[in-house]
Amino acid sequence: MATNVLRDRPLWLKLLAAFVLLLAALAVLLAFFPWDTLRGPVNRYVSEKTGRKFEITRRLDVGIGLRGATVKADGIEFANPPWAREPYLVKAERAEFDIRLWPLVSRKVVIPRLALSSPTLGLQIEPDGRRTWALGKDTSDAGTVPVIGLMQVDSGAVDFLATHLGVDLHADVSYDTSRGTLPLSYRIKGRYKGQPLTAEGRTGNVLQLKAAGQPPFPLEVDAAAGQTRLKASGTVTDFADLDGIQATFDLKGQTLGALFPLLGIALPETSPYALSGELRKRGKLWEVAGLKGRLGLSDIAGDMRFDKAGQVPHLAGELRSKVMDMDDLGPLIGLPPTERSAKAVEGVAPPPTIKAKRAPGAKVLPSAKLDFERLRAMNAEVKYTADRIRNVRDVPLDRGSVQVKLNNGVLTLDPLDLGVGGGKLAGAIRIDGAKDPADIRASLDLRGMQLARVFPKLETTGNSVGRLDGRINLSGAGNSVANWLGGASGDVAVISGRGQFGNLLPVFATLVGGDIIKFLLRGDRNVELRCAAMAFDVNKGLMTGRTLVLDTTNAVFYATGQANLATETLDFVVRPEPKSKNILSLRTPLVIGGTFGSPTGGVKVVPLAGRGLAALALGTVNPLLGLAATIETGPGQDSDCKGVLSEANRPTPGAPAKGAARAKGARQP
Repeated sequence: MATNVLRDRPLWLKLLAAFVLLLAALAVLLAFFPWDTLRGPVNRYVSEKTGRKFEITRRLDVGIGLRGATVKADGIEFANPPWAREPYLVKAERAEFDIRLWPLVSRKVVIPRLALSSPTLGLQIEPDGRRTWALGKDTSDAGTVPVIGLMQVDSGAVDFLATHLGVDLHADVSYDTSRGTLPLSYRIKGRYKGQPLTAEGRTGNVLQLKAAGQPPFPLEVDAAAGQTRLKASGTVTDFADLDGIQATFDLKGQTLGALFPLLGIALPETSPYALSGELRKRGKLWEVAGLKGRLGLSDIAGDMRFDKAGQVPHLAGELRSKVMDMDDLGPLIGLPPTERSAKAVEGVAPPPTIKAKRAPGAKVLPSAKLDFERLRAMNAEVKYTADRIRNVRDVPLDRGSVQVKLNNGVLTLDPLDLGVGGGKLAGAIRIDGAKDPADIRASLDLRGMQLARVFPKLETTGNSVGRLDGRINLSGAGNSVANWLGGASGDVAVISGRGQFGNLLPVFATLVGGDIIKFLLRGDRNVELRCAAMAFDVNKGLMTGRTLVLDTTNAVFYATGQANLATETLDFVVRPEPKSKNILSLRTPLVIGGTFGSPTGGVKVVPLAGRGLAALALGTVNPLLGLAATIETGPGQDSDCKGVLSEANRPTPGAPAKGAARAKGARQP
């Protein structure tokens, strides 16, 4: 009867029943199959396919599912290629991993989960692309690199070597469930980007290398590379590409410039710093939000973005300082930080500082070579504003802002806007770092500065010098401030209109004895300034006075001479011409010489000696006649102020005019 029922069934139903029975039999077979008997053949097969020894030393077990298999191996040894430093790619007490079956058809190895017990890993990559974890005989073939999702370890050690990248690291890890969500602790020691590196911290014991949809991986790190120290705490969603980062950080170091070899971000040289903020990464975009901290003696805050999606990475952001200290600007132009600035950040070893006393004959202009090569590593657009500037010493800066742009190796500071002595210094600086030496152009205009702010003693007497205007238009080539200025050409000028100031300075400058007596009897009195101009033609570092005039109501000062920016020497003669008749005058030209670091001043000996000897000779005959030799007849005449200022505003044709024109080209149209 039953036979008749089966005979009457449709053919397709019979085939389906047979297929189900076959699957059931296969499932039973796989469930009870003695997989460990295949350990030897598997060892030989993997060794043959990879060209290096592979061995499961104790036991093999396999669980088969619809989409993949779970492989469990007690005792595993997988050798590295013969060119590697470490003998084993992996050696572990136990290994368990899931593997997708269908990708194997196309020779792709996809491992969603890998768990290792007490492993030692030897990872190495060579400049030609060879990697110890490539599973084919050709270890430079990226197609033989397995895709790993989750990686779990309990304790062990990892070595990673990439000599061409300056990386040689050893990490020891340990596992302890009492540590909560961060049970895995690690210690790292070695070298990174050529600098000594130490690090320690805690993580979760399941590492998401490539695991979409998995919870974020927690991470804590306390690392030091050279003089740079990083503390961070947060999460990572994709460890292989360092993606999905969200962490808070504290960063300290001697100079932000040291981050270039570590992170590839071309930041300027600075005083020691301490910064904190929130770090986020999505895809190729790194963001720092709520950045705050100190650069030396200056505070700084803002937001930054570093985008690596394009062919050239791009840095952008806005930064602000409530108070910026002038001592912190030195490293930007190649000067070491001052002692104040170097010791301003706690926990950072002070770098070499500016010596308090300069050695005799030492140069003043910064001669340290500026690293313009790194300007080609990225593009940038960053705005910086300082609400207040302090510790300005002889330069009365009170505020400032600058827009920094970097494009294809060309750095521009435009617009550059500084508050100076109640006035404004504005313009642009352009540095073409794609050339060697760099092409540097500076075009700056000074408007409305008050001389009394430059010389505080004048300000305390209530004197006013009116407006002080000026400009700097210089262009040339160089890789330091010193050698750029030593070969620059262009125009430098400072001019002033009417004002008044105490007459003590011109009295001593002209050595007019009668005015000294009147000063002592009456006290200080104000002298009117008619006009003043100091204008220089600059030709390959030689500053030649084009117009050097100071015209007051009691004297006119004319000067001639040169300042050599290459040798840092001074050679000027100042000829005073008093406008009033006085006795006891020993008027003679003044000489200014020496170097920028050690200037010298004095009088021309021959004219002064002539008057002195004449007074002495006549005094032996009659003391009243001796005074006659010191009488000043007052030959000085008012200068043509309009002509003086006009001449000061026109650089001489030739190299100075061409250099000035090139410098002006640095400005935005």
